Amino acid sequence: MSDTASVGRPVPGHYGAIASGELTLREATIAVAWNVQGDPARPALADAAQRLFGVALPTAPNTAARGDTWAALWQGPASWLVVAARGPPQPLPFAPARAALNDAGGAVFDVSVARVGWTIAGPHAATVLAKGCPLDFHPRAFPVGSCAQSLFGHVNALFCRHGDGAFTLLVARSFASDAWHALAATSAQYGYDVLPPRPFRL
Repeated sequence: MSDTASVGRPVPGHYGAIASGELTLREATIAVAWNVQGDPARPALADAAQRLFGVALPTAPNTAARGDTWAALWQGPASWLVVAARGPPQPLPFAPARAALNDAGGAVFDVSVARVGWTIAGPHAATVLAKGCPLDFHPRAFPVGSCAQSLFGHVNALFCRHGDGAFTLLVARSFASDAWHALAATSAQYGYDVLPPRPFRL
């Protein structure tokens, strides 16, 4: 059953066109997110990050790396967003991590509450994102493991691809409402299911 009048509601249910199971939207809750900065050519920094997060900071532009509990997303030549991707049972304390990275010539900032994310999955996911973003989401141009910053509508966003038809979209919390309504509006023609929130993962 379609629900066109309620398109944009964030509660679980089916919205838009009648077709179901072709597209899902789900909030990706973020427990811990840190912005790590520094020179990736410094062995001390790379070693400290690997030791702290269990994942190497990616050095190839627009790529992401995933460990057992953390994911590292390239944001620039000397900047990464490191996110708890599996919900570590005992989150890494910020102060010791900051001290270790400072000692290695880097810096870290807690941005855990700065962003809101959603996972978009299904055969229409890339098309939905392309309607609001100038990036090319074809698998040849944006394969699994890619992440890139661009716009979604008028909102600055970070896009990650973590499956054949699965993406995560991250935006600043202050623009979450705008981004969500734009995402719902572009999804409505296909019909979409809003699923219960789940922790961020890649």
